[in-house]
Amino acid sequence: MRSYTSVFVGQLLLATVCCSAGLFFLFVGYDAWSDAPGWGWPVLVFGSGLVITVVIPVAATAAARQMFPRITRGHRVKGGRTSYEDDTFVMWAPRSQQGSAQARLARADVLEASLSRYRPDGESTFTTHYGNYTPEEFTPLIKLRLRVHDTDDTDAATAFEVTGEWRVPSLCLSAVTAGRLVVLVDPSAPGVERTVTPHWPRSALLAGTRTCRVTDLEGRTAAVTRRVERQLQQMRISRDVGGVAMNGDTIDLRRLDPHTAARYAALADQDRTHPEAQAPVSEPGEEARRLADQLPGEQGTFGSVSRGWSRRGGVLVRARFLELRARTTFQDHGPVLDTILRIQPPDGTTPFDAARRLTVPMNYLTALHRTKEIVLSVSPSGASYDVDWARTNLLAGVTEAKVITLDGRELPLVGRPDTIWTLMNLLASHGLSNPSPVLDLRKRRMREVAGVVLDACV
Repeated sequence: MRSYTSVFVGQLLLATVCCSAGLFFLFVGYDAWSDAPGWGWPVLVFGSGLVITVVIPVAATAAARQMFPRITRGHRVKGGRTSYEDDTFVMWAPRSQQGSAQARLARADVLEASLSRYRPDGESTFTTHYGNYTPEEFTPLIKLRLRVHDTDDTDAATAFEVTGEWRVPSLCLSAVTAGRLVVLVDPSAPGVERTVTPHWPRSALLAGTRTCRVTDLEGRTAAVTRRVERQLQQMRISRDVGGVAMNGDTIDLRRLDPHTAARYAALADQDRTHPEAQAPVSEPGEEARRLADQLPGEQGTFGSVSRGWSRRGGVLVRARFLELRARTTFQDHGPVLDTILRIQPPDGTTPFDAARRLTVPMNYLTALHRTKEIVLSVSPSGASYDVDWARTNLLAGVTEAKVITLDGRELPLVGRPDTIWTLMNLLASHGLSNPSPVLDLRKRRMREVAGVVLDACV
């Protein structure tokens, strides 16, 4: 990952080129002023050049702060923490098509998924589409094969399959990977293929990417994340009444009208009588739906580290996204989102929440149903936290990690984030860089930690 200094120098050079006219005016005005002292046009030219020149470092600093994912004390939320629970995840995604009044909300299983087209023209710059949260240029077109359950019976004999291409908002890509969608099925005449339209924000909720709780009329709160049948029934009630607001990730029945609250309460009573088991984090066959390798984003690695940072006490910490909110600004490799993170300081003090606008890579967004964790590199002084997307994507399983032993055996670390985290910290504490997802212990510089690495992998 590039350092803040390198990003700032690059932006300073760019700003200097773009504002070179200011330097020209500065020198012309100064030269003319020295030949003809007074308050005439030389002063005006010199002053204009001075103003434009001052803008150069200011613009470079602002651009570097926007591009470099650094979190400082200034990003801490007021009071240190939000009201969110540690396991809360709130996602404000773009709205989907509402469909006709006759359309029925149904569950659809994703059998296969592949990228059809994603070709933005923004390169690495920031592109803003005012008022448009899902411009086609930055919304990948995904080909999906779905099995749609148009009745409450999930028996495959009563379902039908459909294949098509749909634009998937990047915030909702994890619903495709998880394999559970909410779709609107329009009724059709006999012999006519039914129209199926995915509803993406509801799909993220049904997939378990966004957490969900319900507070009943007595004030008791129950988690319903990945309770698929209950959530689908709740969504149908919400659609019937024109929408039900969530406070964060919670539906509070005490804030609803009596009729709607009674319908939700009946579902809660039914669940207490016949509890529904949680659905799996991901439906079987995830490999056929894996989009991380087809979408842009930084490759996962064990990370780079400078020996000076390590010697002075720099460390790695894990943080967790509590909230992601869509905006209308994008980069080629991902959307710019308003985020809230909960950070555990390395000294073991009370965690704090930070609000930071970040570009989140698309390949990471495909794994949100599994993890909301990110890796931060902490400065030796503890004053700043830099988001490390390379380490984050390895920890999230976006890129598969493996260790090669001294005798050439491969040890895959798929599904072992705690082991990967241990190895990252081991390498960082020894000042060892490994900008690759493969940790090869046969390399000379890795031999000093080979024994500890193997013990961690057992």
